[in-house]
Amino acid sequence: MHLDREAIVRLDKQYVWHPYTAMRRYIDEVDPLVIDRAEGARLYDVDGKSYLDGNSSWWVSTLGHNHPRLVEALRRQASKLCHTSLAGVTHEPAAALAEALVAVAPRPLSRVFYSDNGSTANEVAIKLSLQYFRNVGQPARKRFVALEGAFHGETMGVTSLCGVEVFRRPFAGAVMECLFVPPPPAGEAHTAGHEVAFGALAEVLEQGRGEIAAVVLEPLVQGSIGMRMYDPELLRRARALCDAHDVLLVIDEVFTGYGRAGGMWACASAGVTPDIMTVGKGFTGGVLPMAATLTTDRIFDAFLPPENTFYYGHSFCGNPLGAAIAREVLAVFEEEQLLAQAAPKMARIAQAFSDLGQIPGVSNARALGMIGALDLRPGAGYLGDLGWRAYAEARRLGAYLRPLGDVVYIAPPLTIPDDDLTELLDIVRRSVQFALGAA
Repeated sequence: MHLDREAIVRLDKQYVWHPYTAMRRYIDEVDPLVIDRAEGARLYDVDGKSYLDGNSSWWVSTLGHNHPRLVEALRRQASKLCHTSLAGVTHEPAAALAEALVAVAPRPLSRVFYSDNGSTANEVAIKLSLQYFRNVGQPARKRFVALEGAFHGETMGVTSLCGVEVFRRPFAGAVMECLFVPPPPAGEAHTAGHEVAFGALAEVLEQGRGEIAAVVLEPLVQGSIGMRMYDPELLRRARALCDAHDVLLVIDEVFTGYGRAGGMWACASAGVTPDIMTVGKGFTGGVLPMAATLTTDRIFDAFLPPENTFYYGHSFCGNPLGAAIAREVLAVFEEEQLLAQAAPKMARIAQAFSDLGQIPGVSNARALGMIGALDLRPGAGYLGDLGWRAYAEARRLGAYLRPLGDVVYIAPPLTIPDDDLTELLDIVRRSVQFALGAA
């Protein structure tokens, strides 16, 4: 059965509950994109119109849509084994992927626990942190530290770490306590503002001595709060402070990993190795939902006695299809020298957003790796509508440019063709000018 556009939208509005969507407004007012297929950096709707995917479909399609090597890896694996549990069972894709992950991960990360998505990867990290300290005789360590504006996923545990008030507010009182500290302000290092941020983290860890299990950080850029970028010195200070207070450092590379922030891992770019690192989104190149949590032998060894077993897992933990694709993603990065190939694109994004910063009404234009972002002023933050004006104009011009409130940003595939990147950057400029009334 092949449905036309009208039928798809009718069924959608009758039955589907969309994420991060005011549904009354959506049902009454929104004419949604109806996507039929995708290839490379482009989405194609049911009428055949193409849209440049400005955010890699929520940051997952790092290699572009339907990358031929990933599709072929899926086909090969599906012909042999689609699924088996990982309970008392193993298989080549899971074992080989773990070896490949450890090979590219910051040392001394050496163990891999699989899960379904970035949120559950961070849920694993939280539970590992809590049980680790119970296993080693420090059960009082039950508290966590995160940055103001932090976002680490949707499940209940990681909602505790959410510093975006509009996301956390509905669940207040039902989540664990988390201590929030300010990130360093944008700008040059060693300013007074930076020292305030570093001092706040040091003070929280000192006051919580013996009670804090882990500091959890998005490295270098906080995505969901509005692509807030900060100085890497915070990661280095956090590592030193965690060591001094015997606190675990958890680095959430779900968004920033796999080249999004420039290097393979944002934390490694800052010269920092965490005790626990989480990966997702680009992990399978947007083909299947799968993620992983990597730890050191120090943490793993604390779970080896039978009485310390980690009783946690998912039905699709280590799914063979996802594992085969994730291994192929790493092969593409290595064999096609993807980071080197993307470096000129990163430079173009940085220059383009620097130029966009000269437009009246634009503030805090910034870039890091394959991310470019700017703020529209005056604005109302995450709930502002200026970014949505830019979104509507970008859609008309042929790009999917979903904003973060009044923050307009791009995070395109690392493989976006040069001509497509030129077109995308032009659409961003024209859309921003339109939103600000400067067209």
